[in-house]
Amino acid sequence: MAVQTDRPAETTLRLLRGRRIAPSILSADFARLGAQVEEVLDAGARVIHVDVMDGHFVPPITFGAVIVDALADRVHGAGAILDVHLMIDRPERYVGDIARAGADSITIHIEATPHVHYTLSAIHEAGCAAGAAISPATPAASLDEIGHELLDLALCMSVNPGWGGQEFIPASLDKLGRMRRALPDHVALEVDGGVHEQTARSCVEAGANLLVTGSAVFGSADPAGAYAAIARAAGVA
Repeated sequence: MAVQTDRPAETTLRLLRGRRIAPSILSADFARLGAQVEEVLDAGARVIHVDVMDGHFVPPITFGAVIVDALADRVHGAGAILDVHLMIDRPERYVGDIARAGADSITIHIEATPHVHYTLSAIHEAGCAAGAAISPATPAASLDEIGHELLDLALCMSVNPGWGGQEFIPASLDKLGRMRRALPDHVALEVDGGVHEQTARSCVEAGANLLVTGSAVFGSADPAGAYAAIARAAGVA
């Protein structure tokens, strides 16, 4: 498995803090995964989002460290990073494997473990940026209890976690605004769910700088073109 010895934290943080579209491979054609990821990398993507699901925290089962490892060299070779979103119970058990596979950023759900502080610290110790995600029904203020010094990234789910292709929850825009006002400037704000060409600008105006989009890109016949259209809508240079 790939080890992150050549992935400086400064590079990861710089990419996370910029305004970026992060295509999620959840909606990719897995028979053509490598080729589709290359398409969006060639179109300018520098953050590739990997949704890991376990069939417990969310009903679907997706993939894990093996897929992260399979993509790591290709993504890092393009100057991009792997942003891994763990939608799994007890994520502290898997941080080491995901980090060793080549993840640059690892985000956990605060609803998925009683050991949030421990897990975020373990992510940092593994050499990755650490993120905390909250589901739509979880109050934004929950993040205040963590201590912002442990966070590099906060993730607002704008759909219920677990399935691609859901409609954006409009109340997420107000929640994003509250999160951005409460978070220090150094903490990136990511939004995940229902992000496409029509919703991207509103997410940016609400305060998000990192926009995860899955089916709108990889569900398209032209992923590179779809990525570019969403990037333009979001004002990504």
